[in-house]
Amino acid sequence: MDHDTIPFGSATAIVAAISEGRLSARAALEQYLERVEQQNALLNAVVVLRSDEARAEADAADRDRAAGVCRGPLHGLPMTVKESFQLTGTPTTWGLPKLAGTTSTRDAVVIRRLRQAGAVIFGKSNVPRLLADWQTYNEVYGVTNNPWDTSRSPGGSSGGAAAALAAGFTGLELGTDIGSSIRNPAHYCGVYGHKPTFDIVTQYGHAPDGVVAEPDLGVVGPLGRSAADLELGLDVIAGPDDIDAAAWRLTLPPARRPALREFRIAVMMDSPRCPVDADITGRLQHLVDFLGWEGARLSVGAWPSIDPDELWRVYLRLLRAATSRRYTSAEVVQFRAEVGSSLSDSLDYWQISREATVMGHRDWLLMNEFRHKMRLQWQAFFREFDVLLCPVASTTAMRHDPSEPRHERQINVNGQSMRSIDQLFWSAVATTCYLPATVAPIGLSGAGLPVGVQIIGPQYGDKTTIAFAKLLEREFYAFVPPPRFTD
Repeated sequence: MDHDTIPFGSATAIVAAISEGRLSARAALEQYLERVEQQNALLNAVVVLRSDEARAEADAADRDRAAGVCRGPLHGLPMTVKESFQLTGTPTTWGLPKLAGTTSTRDAVVIRRLRQAGAVIFGKSNVPRLLADWQTYNEVYGVTNNPWDTSRSPGGSSGGAAAALAAGFTGLELGTDIGSSIRNPAHYCGVYGHKPTFDIVTQYGHAPDGVVAEPDLGVVGPLGRSAADLELGLDVIAGPDDIDAAAWRLTLPPARRPALREFRIAVMMDSPRCPVDADITGRLQHLVDFLGWEGARLSVGAWPSIDPDELWRVYLRLLRAATSRRYTSAEVVQFRAEVGSSLSDSLDYWQISREATVMGHRDWLLMNEFRHKMRLQWQAFFREFDVLLCPVASTTAMRHDPSEPRHERQINVNGQSMRSIDQLFWSAVATTCYLPATVAPIGLSGAGLPVGVQIIGPQYGDKTTIAFAKLLEREFYAFVPPPRFTD
């Protein structure tokens, strides 16, 4: 691997070059550090650096390689991680000024696993405040821009992660997802991202204020410039936490199909619940046409017997119950006065969110029951199909919009104004019922912005969705660097 290919090479290729002695871990690290120093100011994607510690770790990795010792599948790989992960000696603020002066004294479990596998973690990437936005800005670190158009958002909440990958600042990234926080930035920035099946990757060490209970719906997963990098990262971080590891092991089933023509593919390009812009559906149609030419079995419009409106309500109620800790007691009292004590039939995001924040445990149990009935419907659906292809969002990357309240922000879809927050529907499809979802880039819009496809599979079908992304990468479309960062 020569100097010019390192910034945009896959993590898999970089690790191979280091293991074969064609590249040193220190040389790879220095090239990423140089790019961050020279170009990061334009994006503000990498917001924490531990350069000296990383240099020492890279040198140790090179000494081990020279001695014939392999630390693991990420030996010597320079990478960054989302700021919200506990990483010893670094701030972990979640974008909150009150945490800006604190320093982590331990590693999150997934960070420990990355380091034990040989990764050299040299920095952290930016996040929105409390990870609660599809834009990435906060009072601690400022605003992160999209490398394809700096007037636009890189997405959120793993926005710094996706921007850093697309700009060639890092070899691999680690993000989180509860409301498309891996999938949306991957789509906006033209990289790969994987939201794993719920609970196959421990979240321990990813929470503010010392919280140790793992939240409902949320997951930890990898982002990369290649679909193979997703599998590489997932294999390292997946598995039970330290307590559960005393009794059980994770064995994901292999990919269902070896070739595109053998896949049974359901396609949902649009929904009345959440309209999608022609920029997105046009690229999806091009992909569907290609898959048809390849001989894949396609069923456009296939969908389980689940009411999309009910899916939306259940998802939002579970989501906002899971994130209700962020509200103060005074806000909870205010919400209860505004919405009462019973759940309505509303489809309005803010109405549902307030109701979910204050609903009683019995109501949560009812929502959970609805969720598990939907799980059975998805299980039946994925007996007939291997994957479901659908949009990640309604549009390509949105322009920066710091207006408040967040749920009132507007986007333009096919000439019509709609609330940006309603795009969470495309997150709900996979997240509500624990399904894995891989995002792969499939082309550029007419305005030259990345478009991704969401590849959803059966619960524990992570290898299948990633394998499908690998095949698309090889035969249809692969990562393309943003032109501004290739000089």
